[in-house]
Amino acid sequence: MRAVDLIQKKRDGLELSSDEIQWLISGYVAGTVPDYQMSAFAMAVYFQGMTTRETRDLTMCMVESGEQIDLSSIPGIKTDKHSTGGVGDKVTLILAPLVASFGVPVAKMSGRGLGHTGGTLDKLESIKGFQIERTQEEFINQVKAINISVIGQSDNLVKADKLLYALRDVTATVDIIPLIASSVMSKKIAAGADSILLDVTVGEGAFMKTLEDAEELSKTMVALGKKVSRKTVAVITDMSQPLGRAIGNRLEVLEALEIMQGNGREDVTHFICELGQIMLSLASVDESLETIHDHLVNGLALQKFEQMVEAQGGDLKDLYRSSSAPVVTEVFAEDDGYVVALPALEFGLFAMRLGAGRAVKTDPLDYESGIVFNKKIGDAVKNGDSIAKIYSQEKLTEKELTEFKKNVKIDSARIETKEIIKIIS
Repeated sequence: MRAVDLIQKKRDGLELSSDEIQWLISGYVAGTVPDYQMSAFAMAVYFQGMTTRETRDLTMCMVESGEQIDLSSIPGIKTDKHSTGGVGDKVTLILAPLVASFGVPVAKMSGRGLGHTGGTLDKLESIKGFQIERTQEEFINQVKAINISVIGQSDNLVKADKLLYALRDVTATVDIIPLIASSVMSKKIAAGADSILLDVTVGEGAFMKTLEDAEELSKTMVALGKKVSRKTVAVITDMSQPLGRAIGNRLEVLEALEIMQGNGREDVTHFICELGQIMLSLASVDESLETIHDHLVNGLALQKFEQMVEAQGGDLKDLYRSSSAPVVTEVFAEDDGYVVALPALEFGLFAMRLGAGRAVKTDPLDYESGIVFNKKIGDAVKNGDSIAKIYSQEKLTEKELTEFKKNVKIDSARIETKEIIKIIS
C-alpha cells in the first residue's frame, strides 16, 4: 500500500477498507507515514467524512496503537466520564467524588485545557502538591482503596491519538465528527472502564455549535462504546453561558467545594445530581435524585474529594484557601431587568487573556485569575447590582472593562435556561 493512494481514495469520497485504515494508522505511529501525508488524510476526512464502519475501525486501530489499561482487578462496575469541553466546566471535580461516595469505582483519565475551554487537570494542579502523574499500579490501587482517582493520560496510551490530535490542532481539522468521536472513544476504551458517561456540550462556547451536530456526535460515540460492550450514554448539555459561577482554575475548585458544602447555586447542584443519577445507573446502582442530592450536600461527596486530594499528594489546607490574585475588579449592572445572555465563548476568551487558559499548549497558566459571576441568565438585576468579580494580576484597562460589560446582556423580558438538553442512549 501507499499512503498517497489512500489519501486520494478518501479525497474522492471512497470508503477505505479495514486493512487500509490499519496500515495507515500503524504506519503513522511507526513513522513510515509522515506528518504531511497524515495532514492531507485528515483534511480529506474533514471534507468527505467517514462511514460508521470506517470510524469504528479508526477508533479501534487507535486503541491498539498503545497500551490498554486492565481494571479487572478493581471490584464492581468501573465508571468513567468525559466532557467535550466548555467554559467553567468543573463537573468532574464534583461528579466523580459524588458517584464514588456510593461505593462505585471511578477511574478517570482527564485532559488539560486549551483556548477558551478549561481542563480538569489544570484545576486539580491549582491545589498545592496534587499529582496528576501516577503509575498504572498506583492508579488502580487508589481506586481499590477509596473508589476514585483522576489522573493524566499516560504517554503510552493511544499513541496514534496523541500524534493525530497534535496534527489536527495546527491543520484546522479538529471539528469533524469522525475524528472527534474516534479521539474521545479510543481514549475512553483504552482506559478500561466498564461504563462511560459522555457530556456533549452544545452552544457558542462548545465545539458543537448546533444541536444537530451534537446529536450526531453523541450517537456516533454511543455506538462506538456499545460496539465494544461498554455501557455508554451521552448527555447533550448547554454551553451557551459559562457553567456555574466561576471561570478559572483556583476559582472553579472553590466553587466545586461550595457546591459540595451545600452552598452552590441550585440549578448547578441539580444538574450535577441528574448526571450523578445517570452515571450511577450505568453502574447498575438505582438511586433517587433526593438521595443523590443528600450525598452531594451533606459532606459525603466532599469527604471523597478530600480523600482523593490527600491520596494524590494534595495539601488540604491549601485546598480551601482563596484566590491569591492581587487585583479584584467588581462589575456592576447599569440597567434594570433580567440577564438574557452571558456568551460563554467571549468570557472564556476573556479569562484566557487574564492567564486562566492557554492559547497554545506551551503557555504557562495563572491558576489564580478568572471570573466569578454573581448573576446568571434568568436572574433579575437592578442598576448597581454586582454582576461579577474579575480576578487578575494587574489592574484592568478601561478597554478591557468595556469589553467585559458589553457581553453582559440585560433585557426587560426574562428567559429560561435548561442545562440538560437531551439524553442519547
